[in-house]
Amino acid sequence: MRARFLLLTLLAGLLAAGPARSQHPQTLSDEAQVSLLTILPGDQVYSMYGHSAIRIVDPVLGLDWTYNYGTFDFGHPLTFVPRFVQGRLDYFLSVASYPRALAFYRTVEQRPVIEQVLALDATQRQALFDLLQVNARPENRTYRYDFLFDNCATRIRDVMEATLGEALHFDDVPPPNRTFRQLLDPYAADRPFLDFGIDLALGTPVDRIASARESMFLPDYLQRAFAHATLTRDGQTVPLVARTDTVFWTDRPAARAWPWPALLLWTLFAVGLGWTVRTWSQPPARRWPDAWLFGLVGVAGVLLLYLWAGTEHTVTRPNWNLAWAWPTHLVAAVWLSRRGGTPLLRRYFAATALATVVFLIGFVALPQSVPGAAIPLLLLLALRALWWARPRSG
Repeated sequence: MRARFLLLTLLAGLLAAGPARSQHPQTLSDEAQVSLLTILPGDQVYSMYGHSAIRIVDPVLGLDWTYNYGTFDFGHPLTFVPRFVQGRLDYFLSVASYPRALAFYRTVEQRPVIEQVLALDATQRQALFDLLQVNARPENRTYRYDFLFDNCATRIRDVMEATLGEALHFDDVPPPNRTFRQLLDPYAADRPFLDFGIDLALGTPVDRIASARESMFLPDYLQRAFAHATLTRDGQTVPLVARTDTVFWTDRPAARAWPWPALLLWTLFAVGLGWTVRTWSQPPARRWPDAWLFGLVGVAGVLLLYLWAGTEHTVTRPNWNLAWAWPTHLVAAVWLSRRGGTPLLRRYFAATALATVVFLIGFVALPQSVPGAAIPLLLLLALRALWWARPRSG
């Protein structure tokens, strides 16, 4: 783990180390060219949604740089992970040699790179270049990362709008007609456990329909938006993208994975149902399976509550999964493992069974999507809570 962080820190440092001349004002020649680079998703979790960057090349000045709003300091795992979980991870704009950046994506990560050359005139290219130079200054380059609304892709959209103003038109960009959650789901299709965890952690903010402009938080959709956008130049309206090139391509296998969370949880529910039916009229003999069940759900509830109330994340609150993943289940699990089914604990489990059943009946009307894989878990939770709530426990 530490070795991986050291490697990634080194690579991030190489990309962040911009050319020494990057902070000096320069006038681009008529041969200059501006492009949007779209780097397709990679194998690592941090790269699973893809990446965007701006390339400015001027053969006359000998300049070929990438402007990358997706740079962050890995630091040490003991500090990086807490900052990430707390939503306090700062990103910054880095300037790097394009050949160096391309070599990283081609050789190290083996991720396809698509380049869209933009049809900007000399004045527009210079204005964009000047603004990027200002943004790359040490006092300006850092920003507080927000996954949906302020990231490497939205920053490029914003800097283009700030530079081009009314000359840039995204009017013809088709809306996705999907929620943020639905936009995110395909990217984790080959990581079912991660997909399940993300679905549980994300709250109601991701369950509203994303507008065409908002969908540009994903590099794929930013690329699509640029392909549909138009530009007013010299009194004429032209496509924003003059040419699209595949800089590097490698065939990647289609995302396929068994829905393991659903399969495992339905299997667990089937086992729990058979055990409950067989022991319904018997006194409790083993408490540890239920202690583990309620304990793990309680731990999940503590994490969801922390993401809601203890972090700066805007997409994890409110979260309706806390209506069934009670943090107090952790206390109940400890109590159950030590003292068994006391009268007070039976009342607690009666309330748990009732609340879980109500949630199962009404979850379709909630403003938040509930992962399908969670249904067997909720059924098992209600079933075992009802078993402990029955008056025959010993």
